Amino acid sequence: MSRILALELRRSAAIGAGGILAVVGTLLLYFAEGIGFATGWMQLAMTQRLYLALLWPLALAAGAWQARREHRSDVEELFASTPRPRPLRTAPTLGALAIGVVSGYLAMAVAGGVWIVDTAGYLPAAVFTVAAVGALALIAAAWLGLAVGRLLPSPVTAPALAVAGLALLLLLPAMTRPRGWLALVFSPIYEMNMPDAYATVPGRVSAAQAVWLAALAVAAVLLFAFRSRRVGVAALVPLAAGAALAITVVPHRDRVVTDAVDPVAQELVCADDGPRVCVSRVHAGLLAEVVAPAREGLAMLARLPAAPTRVHEDTSTYPDRHAPWAADVVLLPVEAGTDGRLDRADTVAADVVAAAFDGPPGCENRIGYVDRLAAAAYLTGRDPVGGEFVDPAEVAAARQLGATLRGLPAGEAESRLAALHRAAVTCSAVDGLLTGSAR
Repeated sequence: MSRILALELRRSAAIGAGGILAVVGTLLLYFAEGIGFATGWMQLAMTQRLYLALLWPLALAAGAWQARREHRSDVEELFASTPRPRPLRTAPTLGALAIGVVSGYLAMAVAGGVWIVDTAGYLPAAVFTVAAVGALALIAAAWLGLAVGRLLPSPVTAPALAVAGLALLLLLPAMTRPRGWLALVFSPIYEMNMPDAYATVPGRVSAAQAVWLAALAVAAVLLFAFRSRRVGVAALVPLAAGAALAITVVPHRDRVVTDAVDPVAQELVCADDGPRVCVSRVHAGLLAEVVAPAREGLAMLARLPAAPTRVHEDTSTYPDRHAPWAADVVLLPVEAGTDGRLDRADTVAADVVAAAFDGPPGCENRIGYVDRLAAAAYLTGRDPVGGEFVDPAEVAAARQLGATLRGLPAGEAESRLAALHRAAVTCSAVDGLLTGSAR
């Protein structure tokens, strides 16, 4: 059997299909929307799942193309006359195509992993589950393509099936409204886009998807391996049972994956010596880059009374999961760039200073962004630099206010900064604290 499988791998479309999936998948990872998986392994696994939007239709087309082999060679009657049962004759084809598409998917994962292997240290077990469901989706697609290709052995079947598969994946969210959670069952790409640093896929979601995809694969095998109409009707049984079980297992609420958070990824990992500087576990590889500038920022803040003495990564997530806060802790946003290294490393010290004036999470009387930038500009001695989504007018206003503070006597300027920090910590901000016009 292994010799036959090896022959089938060489002579069928399996290797070609795997190669196409690997190349297309790798190009998508690196060039489709920039590298969005630099944070870690879960982000890579979810990004791969997102790009099944193209890989799944390609696997469908590969199966349909392979199914026409006997028809193209005009040997269907010859093979049918052999004493060997059709299920045994089709097993090598099914196995070879499954190996091909899974190998392509794994090659895509390796290509992405090479980019982050030096910077991503946190590897949760859920990564393997998410990747396994993606591989199962490709197997189901390839086998479904075989079944459709056998039933409709036409040259247009493969491209038509690819277009239909793409349309189905893109339209499923609209088709399942208002019960959007149904799309999670039937679409391997739903809610896999733009995963943040602490993203995960709940186990119940992966289980429901695996049940449905396994049922789809079993139905496809029955349609491809048997010619009986009775078996064709029987193929509906695993589909119905798989759909029912999957719908029962999946959580019945929207944004299940989008709002899911991995608490272990959020756990803090801290530097051993000196003022306490901590980042989340998923960003542990960035700790060495954060420590020095974060401590530099703490040293600048030390000029204030009751200044903060620790820096923790701000692990807050949308919409209302706030990181633990204390008056002596600065919550610093930490992000990885596309190269897996610390993003905006040259502004960390200034970011620490500005974040010290931000106040507790959920505070309604928060210090304004312009005042925070101006305070950081005074204490660091550097002009404020805005981020990608910051209004340039606010940066210009902060630069002007910082210059005004530097023109004051040192005692007066630091007195205003101390009042600003005290107002931030107590959530009692009012306008004019830095300009001296507060009442």
